[in-house]
Amino acid sequence: MKTIFFHFLILFSYIAVAQSSDFLLLKKNNKTIKSFYSGVNIELVTKSGVYKNGTINKIQNDSIFLQEFLINRSMTSMGFYVIDTLGSFHYNYHYKDILSIIKKSKENFDWNASGAALLGGGMLLTVASGIVYLVDRDKFSPQLLIAGSGLGVIGYFLSKIKPKNVVIGKRNYKLEYIKMQ
Repeated sequence: MKTIFFHFLILFSYIAVAQSSDFLLLKKNNKTIKSFYSGVNIELVTKSGVYKNGTINKIQNDSIFLQEFLINRSMTSMGFYVIDTLGSFHYNYHYKDILSIIKKSKENFDWNASGAALLGGGMLLTVASGIVYLVDRDKFSPQLLIAGSGLGVIGYFLSKIKPKNVVIGKRNYKLEYIKMQ
C-alpha cells in the first residue's frame, strides 16, 4: 500500500507544473543585491518624479504592476484610534521608468531623529547659558555654553544623515528584468 502511494505521489509530482513569475534583479557591479518578485513591497521613484510605496502584484512583459493601499487612522466614539483601509490603487510602470529605489535601513535606530533632538537640546542649552550670562554673570558657566554649542553642532551633522536611494545607472547600479518561460 505504501509503495502504491509513493508511485502516485511521484506520478503527480511530474504532472503538476507551476508557472513561475518574472522578476527584477537590482545589481551593483554585476552582483545581485536584491530581487523583486510578486508579493514583495517596493518603495520607488519614477523618472517623472512619482513616489510609490506598494506591493508588487505581478511582473510581466517588462512592466511592474503595483498595488498601493490608502490607509486612514480615525478616532472612535470611545476615544481610541482604529486603522482602516479605505481602498487600494493599481499602477503599472515599465521597469526602465524606475529612477531610484529607496533602501530600507537594516538598523532600527533613527540617526536623523536623534540628531534633531541633539540639535534642539544644544540650542536650548546655548540660549539658556546666554540668558544666565546676561542676568547673573557669577553663575555663568562657559563649560555649559561650549557643551551646548558642541551638542548642537553634532546634532546638526547627525540630522543630515539620510537613507541612501539607489539611483539606477549611477555607481554601477542597474535593474535587470528576468523573463521566465
